Amino acid sequence: MSFEGASRSAESALARDALVLNRAWLPIASTPVRNALRLLYSAAAQVIEPESYATHDFESWARLDVPPGEDSISTVRSRLRVPEVIVLSAFSGVPRHALPFTRQNLLRRDGDRCQYCARQPGHAQLSVDHVVPRAAGGETSWENCVVACRPCNHRKGSRLLAEAGMVLLREPRAPRWSPIFEVSAARKRDSWRRFLGEQQWGEAS
Repeated sequence: MSFEGASRSAESALARDALVLNRAWLPIASTPVRNALRLLYSAAAQVIEPESYATHDFESWARLDVPPGEDSISTVRSRLRVPEVIVLSAFSGVPRHALPFTRQNLLRRDGDRCQYCARQPGHAQLSVDHVVPRAAGGETSWENCVVACRPCNHRKGSRLLAEAGMVLLREPRAPRWSPIFEVSAARKRDSWRRFLGEQQWGEAS
C-alpha cells in the first residue's frame, strides 16, 4: 500500500499514532497511522471504532464515509478515515518490560503532583524526593522516590517522614509497564481511554 504524493495534511495524519491491541484487546504498543494502515491492508490487523467497538477489515473500512471535518487520507480508489485503534489478527502476546526509572516517567506516574501537599506547580517547580533519604540508605527507585514541590522537599530535607511530620498521598510503587508511557501526552487520543486503565493513561501510580 503506497501513500506517495500525499498532501501535507495527509502526511500529518499518517504520522500520528494509533493504539495497537493484541487479540485479547489488551494495549501493547502505539504505531504511526501509516504503519497501522499497512497492517490493515495486509489483513494483519483490523480497525476498531472506539464509539461502537465495531471492527473493520480494509474493505469495510474503505467503504465508510468520512464525517465532515474529520481528517482523511486519499488513496487511488477512495478516501480513508484515519484509524485511531487497531487490533492485531495474530499476535496475542503481552510484552513484559520494565519501565525505565526517569524523572519524566516519575512525573507521569505521580500526575505532575507533589505527593505531600497535592499541589501542581509545574515541572520546573517539582523535584524528585527520596522517601528514605539517601543518607539513611534509601535507594533511587520507584518504591522510594516521589515527586515533591520545592517547599515540601525543603521542609522534609534529609529526614524520615515521621521525623518531618509528613505523610504521602499514596505509597510509591513501580507502575505497570505500558508503551503508552512512552507517548507524549500531546500524541495520545481521547478515544484511547476506552481501552486503557488510569495507570496506562498516566493518571495514577
